[in-house]
Amino acid sequence: MGSNTTDAHPVVANRIKKAVKQGVRLIVIDPRKIDMTKPAEKHLQLKVGSDIALLNAMMHVIINEELYDKEYIQRVSEGFDELKEKVQSYTPEYAEDITGVPADDIREVARMYATADRGMIAYTLGITEHHFGVNNVFAIANFALLTGNIGKEGTGIMPLRGQNNVQGAGDMGCLPNQLTGGSKLINDGERKLFEDAWDVKISPQVGHTQTTMFEKMTEGKMKALYIIGENPIMVDANMNHTRKAIENVDLVIVQDIFLHETAKIADVVLPARSWAEVDGTYTNADRRVQRTRQGIEAHPNTKDDWQILCELAAMMGYEMSYDSSEQIWNEVRTLAPDVFGGMTYERFDNEGGLHYPCPSVDHPGTLLLHERFHQGVELEEKSRFVPVDFSLPAEPTDEEYPLTLITGRRYEQYNTNSQSRYYPPNIKLKQTEETVDMNENDAANLNIEDGEYVEVASRRGKVKVKVKVCKKMKQGDVFMSFHWMEVPTNILTIDEYDPISGTAEFKACAVKISKIS
Repeated sequence: MGSNTTDAHPVVANRIKKAVKQGVRLIVIDPRKIDMTKPAEKHLQLKVGSDIALLNAMMHVIINEELYDKEYIQRVSEGFDELKEKVQSYTPEYAEDITGVPADDIREVARMYATADRGMIAYTLGITEHHFGVNNVFAIANFALLTGNIGKEGTGIMPLRGQNNVQGAGDMGCLPNQLTGGSKLINDGERKLFEDAWDVKISPQVGHTQTTMFEKMTEGKMKALYIIGENPIMVDANMNHTRKAIENVDLVIVQDIFLHETAKIADVVLPARSWAEVDGTYTNADRRVQRTRQGIEAHPNTKDDWQILCELAAMMGYEMSYDSSEQIWNEVRTLAPDVFGGMTYERFDNEGGLHYPCPSVDHPGTLLLHERFHQGVELEEKSRFVPVDFSLPAEPTDEEYPLTLITGRRYEQYNTNSQSRYYPPNIKLKQTEETVDMNENDAANLNIEDGEYVEVASRRGKVKVKVKVCKKMKQGDVFMSFHWMEVPTNILTIDEYDPISGTAEFKACAVKISKIS
């Protein structure tokens, strides 16, 4: 759901396809006829941003037809009556008007999922990159819990991570409200553990999200910005606004391996090392921590990220000294013992990887979470349903801007292309420049032919780009990636954000397309 898996997560996609060959039934829910629809038993091609209406309608069917386990719901959950009341108005026919998915297909898929012995939901940015992205995730969680698909092997909710080690970065405390291991910044006892270990006082005030940081930059209230492994000018919504915000900061420091678009306007650039030049750990989306080992000699005049940070800390008056990445990891184990305490480098070397929580060296790791849901016991702390309502994208189409732009990734490029654009010349690529993918009927109505250049414009800017006419796009929708600096797609996108997560609405903005004479 909301995942172009073959392009954005090809390893996972191959495993899904292999599972389908072995009998797993695959349902794809996506506005585009992506490659994953080929092995799928069913494709629900919904309108952009209508996921909640679809999920609520499927839960309406499951509840009204009593396809859920009443004993299970009573034992493990709370808030069921509120969910039941919320979804009653979401009949399949009502959802059809919102989503464009036929009511009979909604009923069929709801029954398929509810009656399956085991079901898993994989989703990614097509769900979260909306101004109601958190509510989308709540709806998915409601759907999985209602059908008992949490807590046993082959079930669950699988958010596919967008970049390598996103999970690990969060686990180490790269979040505004958490410390290492998920410790809460506002919790006095949890914070004191870190204060004692580091001999510092830590502010209990929750930090800013990326969204609010850009607001502070625009207002002139942020004086310095330190960016590590990120290219916000290319990747953030409303590129012109992002650039102005960064240029409004007194001191901009970028720590990275290439001189990308943001690094070019920085005051200071600190050259770091790539994944192949360092030792450390990576954490998968399924909580599996693995070793990574230096594979090539590091480029001269570069340093590990942790070495750069330690030297800067020392210059600023705090001796933060480590001998190796292993020493840092052992401190992580000490500060978050319930999560990582049993994970040693020796065990990584011998066992290949471990799933946290792993509190002791004789603990096997936790492969499966929430097993207690299926152990037949009444839970003291129950899982709560969070009923949510459907809402429209922030910028609907109109006569002036009649098309909906969806943004995402393409198979051969990676994120902002600052790394993957440097392919050796002997590697042949299917796509070497950006295109705007559009439905053949939309192209015919605008008298546009495949391969010609057009202007795509929104209320925030415009770009020149080549057209790819294809059948995978629904009429009224167009698609572009944000990989190429030559076609800066995020000039077009809207800086509307989810109020809870701060995630921008990359998946829906109104545009128009014009022929270039």
